[in-house]
Amino acid sequence: MRIALLIGSLREGSYNARVAEAMTRLAPAEVEFARSRIDDLPPYDQDDDKDPAPSVRRFKEEIARADGVMFATPEYNRSVPGVLKNAIDHASRPYGLGVWTGKPAGIIGVSVGAIGTATAQQHLRNILAYLDMPTLGQPEVYLQWKDGLLDEQGNIGEESREFLGGWMDKFLAWVRHHSAAAGAGAAAA
Repeated sequence: MRIALLIGSLREGSYNARVAEAMTRLAPAEVEFARSRIDDLPPYDQDDDKDPAPSVRRFKEEIARADGVMFATPEYNRSVPGVLKNAIDHASRPYGLGVWTGKPAGIIGVSVGAIGTATAQQHLRNILAYLDMPTLGQPEVYLQWKDGLLDEQGNIGEESREFLGGWMDKFLAWVRHHSAAAGAGAAAA
């Protein structure tokens, strides 16, 4: 199973990148996580749809090859970061040739604030619903960055390991379920 990992933060030392990377170590060895680079994508411009930049073609191919997508997003001004929205827009265009349709998704987020990334995740869920991406609903993961979330080796800390390991198990089952359903639908056609 191949999971595309999208981090909505470009900051070196990003909390979301650190937690997402640690969470990938909670998955079984047969699951491959491939972090998709989004910092090299130009601002989306519909005029470029006929001849997208090489970075856009590469990004769309990475998403197309994935069985599912794990999003880790910070919250900027009560929404998703522009760089993440830009990546989503690129891979959804041109209309009818997007690569998101049917891809099972999971969302996590970490912030220094007490509500984690609740509003950003809700905005992202609205976007993913429009793109026809079945998105894991429960459990929701709104993490507050604090001591102990990660241990000294960069792994999920002991207090959060059971909850986040449970989320990872449910997410991977979600991806398997939707991948099997998509395969059955293709076989029937």
